[in-house]
Amino acid sequence: MKLIAVWTLSLLSVCLATLPAAAQQLMTLDNAISIGMKNNYDILMAKNQEDAARLDYQYAFGAFLPQINGSASKTWSTANIKQKYSNGNDVNKNGSKSHNIGLSADLDWTLFDGLKVFATKNKLKAIQEAGAYTVKDQMVNSISEIIQAYYNIVQSKQQLQSINEQMSISQERVNIASNKFASGLGSKIDLLQAQVDLNAQKSAYLQQQTLIDENKATLNQLIALPPDNTYEVTDSIPLDMGLELDAIRQKALGENPGLLLAKKDIDISRLSLQEVQRSRFPTISFNSSYGFTRQSSQAGFSLYNQNKGLTYGFSASIPIFEGFSVNHAAKSAKLDIDYQQLNLQNAQSQVTLQVRNAFKDYEYYKKALELEKENLGIAKENVDVNLAAFKLGQVASLEVKEAQQSLADAEYRLITARYNAKLAETNLLKLQGSLVR
Repeated sequence: MKLIAVWTLSLLSVCLATLPAAAQQLMTLDNAISIGMKNNYDILMAKNQEDAARLDYQYAFGAFLPQINGSASKTWSTANIKQKYSNGNDVNKNGSKSHNIGLSADLDWTLFDGLKVFATKNKLKAIQEAGAYTVKDQMVNSISEIIQAYYNIVQSKQQLQSINEQMSISQERVNIASNKFASGLGSKIDLLQAQVDLNAQKSAYLQQQTLIDENKATLNQLIALPPDNTYEVTDSIPLDMGLELDAIRQKALGENPGLLLAKKDIDISRLSLQEVQRSRFPTISFNSSYGFTRQSSQAGFSLYNQNKGLTYGFSASIPIFEGFSVNHAAKSAKLDIDYQQLNLQNAQSQVTLQVRNAFKDYEYYKKALELEKENLGIAKENVDVNLAAFKLGQVASLEVKEAQQSLADAEYRLITARYNAKLAETNLLKLQGSLVR
């Protein structure tokens, strides 16, 4: 029987084997990424931090406004009073009661603090922008993980189809060996070996189905769906074969979210230094208070006293000596700037290296992919020839098995090369920040 008949039988077996899955909903890569962007826990936590930074910046204007505080009090007291005056009069009263009422409204408005408030406001804005870069960096990483997990399922599914094809070939071997044994032209050893190989492939088929189920559970966790959520995935792994190293390297150094975040950390450190330096300047404030007090007593020098009125004025605070704390803080801020600059240089060096290595992998797997496509065609023809020769008694069962194993190895290498090329492509897009638009 020609190999085309084997492939037809294999296709029929795949269709029959996947009939229960046909009713399952198709999960495309775009669907998985869309769900992951809404549900992924790492992304949600990064967005929560970004929201907190945005909230801090939204309320930064409060530093320009005055502070107004109000207070109220009322107290009661009881005392035994004994007083003797110079005119000879005496006052003796036990259980004398008195009460005091106090109301006040105080305003404190910083008019000038060496422009430190502007540095603080700019720093909060930079922190907010850093939060946005953190979210984008996390989104890029999560999308990369989703792509890898999704196409790992596709790869496993292709391996399952390959095993099914091997089962079809083994079944053909069993049929040929059985016919030859029944006619007395073949040995039972060939028949038994073909049956053993067929059973081994059936076991591998079941194991591969379990692996696909586990891979789907991994993807479900990444996109925050229940582990047992079922779906079908596409059958192919598309590749972009036209990526260029120089363009990727240039874009990565300019748009990589991790590098953008490292640059923003330098800005934050410089603004922190401005805060410290501007704390050396004097602070000028406007102060105002409106107060009301009333005191009443049954005995004593004053039986009733009431005051109310407005007070206002300006105050200045000039830092003269603070135990070198400002100098210490300024030197620490400068060291932090140096650290962040070194961190950026280190990150740029790492990204450059990662782009270089990822592109080397990308180029290798593209070449391997073309080579394995050629090998697969040869291996299929080899199996076809050996099956026909085995049917005519021209080759032994062992030679057919070796040809069949060569075909299985060629299919495995081809599927693996395509998946690894996709991983390298994804890594390059991740490094240049292109996974998030």
